[in-house]
Amino acid sequence: MSDSLIERSDASIPVHAVAADDLESVLATLSDVEAGWARATGFDAAMGAVTIIADASGKVGRVLFGLGRQDAWRRSPLVTGKLPAILPAGDYEFVTDLPDPGLGALGWALGNYSFSRYKSARQPAPRLVVPKGVAIGEARSLARAVTLVRDLVNTPANDLGPADLALQVHALGERHGARVTETVGPALLAANLPLIHAVGRAAAEDRQPRLVDLVWGDPDHPKVTLVGKGVTFDTGGLDIKPSSSMLLMKKDMGGAANTLGLAQLIMEANVPVRLRLLVPTVENSIAGGAFRPGDVLRSRAGVTVEIGNTDAEGRLILADALALAAEETPDLLVDLATLTGAARVALGPDIPPFYTHDDGLAADLARHAEQVGDPLWRLPLWQPYEQMIDSRIADINNAGQGGFAGSITAALFLARFVPKTVPWVHADIYAWNPSSRPGRPEGGEAQAMRALFALIAARYGG
Repeated sequence: MSDSLIERSDASIPVHAVAADDLESVLATLSDVEAGWARATGFDAAMGAVTIIADASGKVGRVLFGLGRQDAWRRSPLVTGKLPAILPAGDYEFVTDLPDPGLGALGWALGNYSFSRYKSARQPAPRLVVPKGVAIGEARSLARAVTLVRDLVNTPANDLGPADLALQVHALGERHGARVTETVGPALLAANLPLIHAVGRAAAEDRQPRLVDLVWGDPDHPKVTLVGKGVTFDTGGLDIKPSSSMLLMKKDMGGAANTLGLAQLIMEANVPVRLRLLVPTVENSIAGGAFRPGDVLRSRAGVTVEIGNTDAEGRLILADALALAAEETPDLLVDLATLTGAARVALGPDIPPFYTHDDGLAADLARHAEQVGDPLWRLPLWQPYEQMIDSRIADINNAGQGGFAGSITAALFLARFVPKTVPWVHADIYAWNPSSRPGRPEGGEAQAMRALFALIAARYGG
C-alpha cells in the first residue's frame, strides 16, 4: 500500500475534493462540457460520491470526489479509500484542499490494500501524489504498519502458528537492530510463566507455547512496553466453541499483530524510548494435556486462578506477560487483545473500549484517537464488579459470573497483575472489519495502533 503514495508526477490526473456547499463554485471552474457532464451524472458532492470526467482522447481527464456537508467526512475519515477501488491505474493529485490531508493520503493507501498471499498477481494500483504538508515518509510508514497488521490477522492458522508469529517478531527486530529472545514450551515453567504454558501445552509439538521478547532503544530513555495477545487459533479448549464461533479464530492473535505494527512505527520513527514488546503466543487446542475447567493454576505473580472457562484463555497468557512487564516499572505499559465478545456487544466492531486507572492518560489517548481517526472509548474499571470474578477456592476466577459486563470483568482480571503505580492501558480490540467500507476492506484491521502511536510520539518524541 505504501508504494501507492508518491511525491510527484509529471502526468497526474486532477482530483477535486468537493464539499456540498462548494459544489457550484467548483463546477464554475470547469468547462461547460465538464460541468454539464457532472450535472447529468447526478454528482451532488455527497460524501464519497465520485464522477469521472473523460478528456478529449477518452481517457480519465479529472475526477470529482464528494466530501458531503460540513464535517460529514468525520463519520468516515478514510473516505478517500473509496477512490483506488474505482479509478484505473495512473497517477492522481488532489487539486483542492482535503479536510485532513494526512488522513486523506492514508485513506488512499489503505484503499489499495488487498490480502494477496493466496491470489494471483494484482493489477497495478492507482497512485496518489501526497497532498502538500503531508510527510510522505510518515504516511508510508503508517500504511506499512497497517499492512503488516492486516496481513498477519488475515493469514490462516495453518500458516501462522506460534512459531510463525515468533518469526515475525524476529524479522521485525532484525530490521531495526533489536534484541529478540524466546522462551518455549517446558522452559516457560522454568522461567515462571506457568499460565502461558498451561494454555498452550495441548498444541502439537511444532506449535508449542512461547513468550517472545523484543527490546530496542537506549536503556536510559523512557520505558514503553507493549504486550500483545497472540492466540494464533482458539478452539475454546475443552469448553469448545461452536463451529460458527470458531470461523474467525485465526484473528485471535490480532492484539499481537497490532503491537507488532505499533512497535514497527515506533522504531521506524526512531522515537527516543526504550521499547519492549512481549508477545505471549499459543494455540488453545484440545488434547489429553489440555487445561481443564475447575483447575487452579498459579500465575507468575503468585495469584492463583480458578479456571471457570477454558475459552477465557487470552487473559491468562496476558496475566503472566503483564506481570513480567510490570517488574521493571515501565513509564507506559500497553496491552492489546481480542479479548471479549462483550466489547463488541457494547460498542460494536469499530470502537474498541480501553481501560486505565490514569485519568490524564485516558484523556490524552482519547484526544489523539479523535485527531487521527482511530476511535477508542473509555470504559470504567468498576471495582464493585470484582465480585463477579471471585473464586471460592482461589484468589480469582478467569470467567466472570452472571453474564454481565464481560469486557469490564476481563479488564479487572488483568488489572490484578499490574500495580497501580504503573501507567497502564488495556484495549479490548476486534481487529476485524465485518464488511468493506472505504479504506477498510473486510478482514483483518489495525485498531488502536495509530492512536497509541500518536500518543507515544507526542509524549516521548522530544
